[in-house]
Order: sequence, then C-alpha cells, then structure tokens
Amino acid sequence: MSESTTVASPRARVSVGVPARVGLGPTTWILLRWTMAQTGAMLPLFVVVQAAIAGAVIVGFGLLIPDIDTPTAELLSTGAPTILVMIIGLVLCPFGMAQARTNGTFAYQRALPVPRPLLLVCDLIVWLVIALPGIPVTMLVAHLRYGIDYSVNWPLLVGAALLSTVMAVSVGYATAVMLPPMLSQLVSQVMVFFVMLFSPITFLEEQLPGWFQAVHDVLPFRPAADLLRSGLISDRFDASGQDLLVLAVWCLLGLAVSVRALVRRD
Repeated sequence: MSESTTVASPRARVSVGVPARVGLGPTTWILLRWTMAQTGAMLPLFVVVQAAIAGAVIVGFGLLIPDIDTPTAELLSTGAPTILVMIIGLVLCPFGMAQARTNGTFAYQRALPVPRPLLLVCDLIVWLVIALPGIPVTMLVAHLRYGIDYSVNWPLLVGAALLSTVMAVSVGYATAVMLPPMLSQLVSQVMVFFVMLFSPITFLEEQLPGWFQAVHDVLPFRPAADLLRSGLISDRFDASGQDLLVLAVWCLLGLAVSVRALVRRD
C-alpha cells in the first residue's frame, strides 16, 4: 500500500507597503493639466471676448467724447488693458470659482492629498494665460482706431502686467472662496462697474473730487493702470514707487486670504 504525501504549499505573501510619494513637480503638472482642461478650452472664446471689450472701451468710450484729442485717446488706449485684466480677475475668476463650489469640484479638489496652496498656484497660472493676451489685443485695437504710437518699456510692461493680473485674480479668488457663490458673483459685478466708471483708469484722476482721489491712492486700480500705462508709453507717462507698493500690498493680501480659505478646516 503506497503512502501518499501531501505537500502544502505555503501561502504566497504579498508585501504591502506605503505607495511611493509623488514629487511636487509631477503633482503640480497634473493639477495644472486638470485646471487647464477645465478652463483652458475656453481660451479662444476668452480672446474673442477680450477683443470685444477692448473695442467697447477704446472705440465705444471714444464715441462718447466728441472730437477726441490725442491725450484722451492715449488714456483710453492705455487704460483698456487694465480694465480687461480687472474683468478677468474680478469677474470671470469668481464666476468660475462659484461654479466649482456649486457643482462640488472645489470640495473634491480640497480633499485631494496635495498641498492646498498648490490649487491656487495652478489657478493663477491658468488665469494668467487667459488674461495676458488681452494686452496685445488692446494695443492692436488702439493702434487701428487712433494710430497710437507706443514706446514700450518691456521689463516694466511685463512686470506690471504680471503683478496686476496676479493681484486681480487673487482678490477675485479670495472673494469667491470667502463668500457664498451668489454673493461673490454680485460683489464681483459691483467691483467691475466701479472699476470701469468710477476709477481713474481711462480718465485723469484730477476729474474726481479730492476725497475720492485719496480713496484711489489706497485702492489697486489706479496704481495698476499707471504702471501699465508707463510700460506702454514710457516716454510720456511715469510710474511711482507708491503705485508699486500699493499694488504689491493688495496682491499679498489677496494671496493670503485665498490661502487661508483653502487650508482652513470646514
């Protein structure tokens, strides 16, 4: 009688470890691609809208002024880029953020295992890509309409454009994450009308009452316009250190409020 032997094979053991951590660079790239896929597909439409707004500001406002002279045309033409940047940062950015909060995208992104300030960085990069083409668009419209000759100071123009855009987007972002979605959209609409009609961007500051001029000395809108204007027509307009300081303070304030809202626990 043969004796059978049963050999029991040991159970295969699978080592379970902690997944490898993804570096900051790949994480940023993935988030940036995601954010660009959500918003960047609308980039051609944004460029068309910017061209329409530039035409409305440069040509439309010019129609309200009979026999417009060269200095007034220069104010309109060099103030239009600031208005476009403010519309992008103070209206379109809060509108997109309000949608993200309403449909749950914002809450999902905050739940991801990534540094939350990175969400703001990616949004800033995408809105910079959207806003900056508005500056050459306005330059082209102004040149075709009034024959404006620019004397561009490129380092100043690029620096002022970046700082103004980051300031506008960070303030708009802070408004969107601190207030309820409907209220943030209402506030953004009020701000853009204030910028277009009551800020010395397309007209001289001297046309405002003295107390209102003092208010605009601490608001970021006129300093942004002055910096961009001095970059576009550097031989006729000068920027001041106070303009740079006011704009930088508002930029840091918007970034601080936005980061605080992102990292807080609900």
